Amino acid sequence: MSESEKKWACDYCTYENYPSAIKCTMCRGARPFENIYHLHGDREDRCSPVGAAASGEVKKSKGKPQCENCSNLNCLSDTSCTSLPVSAANIHEYIQPLRICQNSDLAQSLSRNSSPPSSLINLENNRRSSQGKWMCQMCTYENWPRAAKCAMCGTANNHRSQASSLIMPPSPDRNLSIDDINQEDRYLSAASDLSQNNSESDRRLRQMRRNADWNWLNACLGVINGDPNPVEAYLSSGGDPARTLTASECALLNRNSAFDVGHTLVHLAIRFQREDLLAVLLSQIEGSGGSGIKRVPSYVAPDLAADIRRHFATTLRQRKGSFPCHYVTEFPTFTLPAEVDTLPLPVQEQLMAELLDKDAQEELEAGDAAVINWAIGAGVCRLHALWNRSAGDCLLDSVMQATWGVFDRENTLRRALAESLVHAGHAFYPRWKEYESSHASFLQYSLEETQWEEDWSSLVALAAQPGSSLEQLHVFALAHILRRPIVVYGVKVVKSFRGEALCPARFEGVYLPLLWEPSFCSRSPIALGYTRGHFSALVPVEPTSNMRPRASLLPLIDRDRKPLPIHFLLEAELGREEAILRQWLDVTETEDGILVAQQPLHKRPLLVAQMCEEWLNHYRRIIQMSSAPFARPVPIQDYSSEGDTDCE
Repeated sequence: MSESEKKWACDYCTYENYPSAIKCTMCRGARPFENIYHLHGDREDRCSPVGAAASGEVKKSKGKPQCENCSNLNCLSDTSCTSLPVSAANIHEYIQPLRICQNSDLAQSLSRNSSPPSSLINLENNRRSSQGKWMCQMCTYENWPRAAKCAMCGTANNHRSQASSLIMPPSPDRNLSIDDINQEDRYLSAASDLSQNNSESDRRLRQMRRNADWNWLNACLGVINGDPNPVEAYLSSGGDPARTLTASECALLNRNSAFDVGHTLVHLAIRFQREDLLAVLLSQIEGSGGSGIKRVPSYVAPDLAADIRRHFATTLRQRKGSFPCHYVTEFPTFTLPAEVDTLPLPVQEQLMAELLDKDAQEELEAGDAAVINWAIGAGVCRLHALWNRSAGDCLLDSVMQATWGVFDRENTLRRALAESLVHAGHAFYPRWKEYESSHASFLQYSLEETQWEEDWSSLVALAAQPGSSLEQLHVFALAHILRRPIVVYGVKVVKSFRGEALCPARFEGVYLPLLWEPSFCSRSPIALGYTRGHFSALVPVEPTSNMRPRASLLPLIDRDRKPLPIHFLLEAELGREEAILRQWLDVTETEDGILVAQQPLHKRPLLVAQMCEEWLNHYRRIIQMSSAPFARPVPIQDYSSEGDTDCE
């Protein structure tokens, strides 16, 4: 056979390939240099280095050969034109760098650019295989690039910086242009990226995985997946619900679109709208109602709670005329079912722990400064502070809880409040301004008209922003929307977490719908509690059916027998407070001489009664499953409120 017809042996696997093959058919190894000249040498191929050069059909473009078949400079692809667009005289200048980086990103970069610099010729020695493996110097075993040691003999990898160490500097007798130098720098950078070993990063990643708190990381994954089990497991093991994600933990979770540095479980629950989990998390945070899982009735019966909110929306109207304020058409009062007092003491304690705001209850009942339950007896019932959402929606939640037993999750009440202040602002503004001016003059300062208008605008804007904290004006406006008095029992001084007095609290008192006619309003008040920037609904336990009268008595004086202030009275109305109270409330006195307002307790609406019944059934099942001889563990139920939880 002639030289051009002989098969060539692969340097890597010794497989004998046909003369037309540029790469080894078995291992895809590059063809030896000594055989490359004979490629297509016996064919009349216009693209072959021999035939094309002999026929003079290889064109020159700026000193570089161009293939007429594929019109590419330096074409070496075995799929485009199956020939070498170079001549025998300059084949070394073109073929070696391309052999080195075949099947790599660098090969694509080289094929897109002009001819590679001569200083990269010896990169052939840097890449012994098309897979980029490195050869062990002791046993010649080819290892994967990420291996720090030889898998066969354990010899350390000394080829980590091979790309930079094996690139030959330009010959001193060569004159390189600026373009050649810049191009050589690009190839050097690309080769360095290809040869970079990531074994160190893998080692750090494995170490982070071994040292990671997977109980915490699984809780983060559970929040975004809506799985409460890992979250409850993390919290039950003493995990901190306010813990934040670190950069290394975000790298382990490897979901940049979901996890950010500094995020807590609460952030994740808000971001992915896991509101049932959000309620559990917020209940664990200090200052949000004590520790433990919260099971308010709207959580246990989310469908019924949603129906109640929709029904409440249908009861809202807007008055026409000179005072276009929103108002409701029904006056329910929420109470705890009488069956609560009949439950066994352990179950009753569990129910109260999962229902009440423990921190608010303790602060409102604190010793000599108690503002509720200091006059129990003689018809005055015990009031319980219900847990609700923290932050700026607590006032609206507490009003909805005191009337319908649900949260203002859809912001229905907030929208009515904001629209009422906008449309009926001309009626609210004069009374608000005069009331605030009297306090300002008492503190020996005054404001200009522009300042009053700015303060009013900010209060109106707060009403329209979900999550924004509300002020006294908003309580006054809510009394008009509900068409009934609101009695707020609150601390007189706001204290810091260290017990230091910060400023006087002005929320305590009676808010009457003074801008309505008394005949248009209900005389049954609702009770709210205020503690350090947080409102809670205060509700009694429903009396049994044989108890008369079916009414709760709300004190209108404090522990020191001082009357509760009536807010937003005009100067002309001062001095007639008791007469005004009797005009809007059913006022009476107890045997001990305590001035109280009667809160009639009527039959609760059907939807509210069904919600309370489902809520009680949960604790009835606990009693059944813990009673002998059928005692067995109580299953953990995941109550989804469909958004009837914290949205802040």
